[in-house]
Amino acid sequence: MTSHVARLEARLALAEAVAREAGAMALDYFKHRETLVIETKRDPQDVVSIADREVENLIRGRFNEAYPDDGVLGEEYGLEAGTSGYTWVVDPIDGTSPFVNGMPNWCISIALLHEGVPVVGVICAPCHDELYAAALGLGATLNGKTLRLDPTRTIRNSVTGIGANNYVTPAFVGKMVESLLTAGGNFIRNGSGALMLAYVAAGRLVGYYEPYMHAWDCLAGYCLVKEAGGWYQAFPTEGEGLTKGAPVLAAAPGAIKDLRQVAGL
Repeated sequence: MTSHVARLEARLALAEAVAREAGAMALDYFKHRETLVIETKRDPQDVVSIADREVENLIRGRFNEAYPDDGVLGEEYGLEAGTSGYTWVVDPIDGTSPFVNGMPNWCISIALLHEGVPVVGVICAPCHDELYAAALGLGATLNGKTLRLDPTRTIRNSVTGIGANNYVTPAFVGKMVESLLTAGGNFIRNGSGALMLAYVAAGRLVGYYEPYMHAWDCLAGYCLVKEAGGWYQAFPTEGEGLTKGAPVLAAAPGAIKDLRQVAGL
């Protein structure tokens, strides 16, 4: 019988190949974005285009072909349940707003859940020619180079990523920024939570906090951060929890205590 590690390695290799293929498709759309018809979802800031849908269709097709018993959850087309115990969790283009506005801060995010735990995480940032990849117990890499977090980095000598959306009030966001600055930190926001989580794994950011985020935005990044030596706040992956949002927090070792206080988690 194939071992769990062998199954993980095979699925990681597939996820990397699919992420590269999806990244190439998305990059082609990005280069011709003036032809895209942009639609809105929940509000004028929440946008989507044919690029999101076609990239997700590509990813779903590849996983359905290779592992027809695996489940797939995607931002655009929802949950397709499986029977294998594995579920792929996909954001075809995280950072659609930067994407449609011509900024490079977007990515393809692919995670794999097993028994509720993110066991594979792959994030492809085509504009930067970067592929982040990790699997539980197998470490994390950026373009093949091992990622390992520096425990001396804190919120006071590094930068923290934050995210915000209209699921939370402006007052809450203001308080969150105030708390981080008061604690001696500073922040950036680039429009892609998944990419900022990858940056935490790469040591570029010391942590990332967003008070409301979906599974497809965070689970790949969570796997990357964990395998690089960091920590993350557990995300509810059972039942309806998988399709609803929750607070997301990931941090390098030296920032965990401070960021948990900032986030109230």
